[in-house]
Amino acid sequence: MYNEEVINNVKDIIVERGETVSVAESVTSGHLQAAFSLAMDASQYFQGGITVYNLGQKTRHLNIEPTYALEVNCVAEKVSADMALEVSKKFLSDYGIGITGYATIVPQCEEEGVYAYCCISYKNEIVVTKKLTSRQEGSLAVQVDYTNQVMQIFLDWLQQK
Repeated sequence: MYNEEVINNVKDIIVERGETVSVAESVTSGHLQAAFSLAMDASQYFQGGITVYNLGQKTRHLNIEPTYALEVNCVAEKVSADMALEVSKKFLSDYGIGITGYATIVPQCEEEGVYAYCCISYKNEIVVTKKLTSRQEGSLAVQVDYTNQVMQIFLDWLQQK
């Protein structure tokens, strides 16, 4: 399901650097948290995460600005960036990952298909912003695909840093 080689490579780099990561997810519904937890000794680098599936919870737990979030149905680069920044503050981690988007076709994405925004923060600064798409069918397959994409994006960035 998840690319464990990528997960373990992420873990090795972060542990070697003495750093930590936390995640704020919406569209992936906890899959990122599950993926990070698969690495041996995950507690050495994974601080935890939060799944915030609607506007109310994003606003309450991650201080997402509600008026803007309502305008974009909580799916925008800015929302993802704010999620990444806030989760790293709440969990006291070096890295924060935020992801929000669509795993099934809804009116907002009928024309272009499912998509999500992922942002990665490091030391309170956004360092990666990506718009993800998936050709998978079914929401579970899309969620897993997004999870694997985010893990690969994170690994690529860590290796270049």
